Amino acid sequence: MRTDSRLSRMLHVLLHMARDARPVTSEQIAQMLGTNAAVVRRTMTGLRKAGYVRADKGYNGGWSLAADLHRVTLLDIFTAVGGPRIFAIGPDRDHPDCLVEQVVNAALDDALRQAEALLLQRLGAVTLADLSSKFNSLYSACPGMPSGHAPS
Repeated sequence: MRTDSRLSRMLHVLLHMARDARPVTSEQIAQMLGTNAAVVRRTMTGLRKAGYVRADKGYNGGWSLAADLHRVTLLDIFTAVGGPRIFAIGPDRDHPDCLVEQVVNAALDDALRQAEALLLQRLGAVTLADLSSKFNSLYSACPGMPSGHAPS
């Protein structure tokens, strides 16, 4: 099963945007992410509607940051990109009258609800500024790395 990487990919884009004040086009973002510009525009629209980015048309136009990195959390971005389903696992609903299924589903529902609450809490505790600061520290330790692509 393929994972939903919208959150990770948009965080990547936003951190690059934070390092370079110039607007970036959908085509440039698409090239960075290995996708097409229509997918980028569709995803960036959620960020624009939430007020995290803006889109300027015309010469020297493109996407740019519109929010203070200290005020935007990973949870905010997760929500803006459509808040994909967190877990691919879940309860079976084929035989709702089966007592075994009811017990299993209740246990899974409870565990998944707790895990999701913890994950969302943690996403809400990290800001884009936190990520930017960590990146800047790593980047400073890797002189000569082009455009922020420090080795892993």
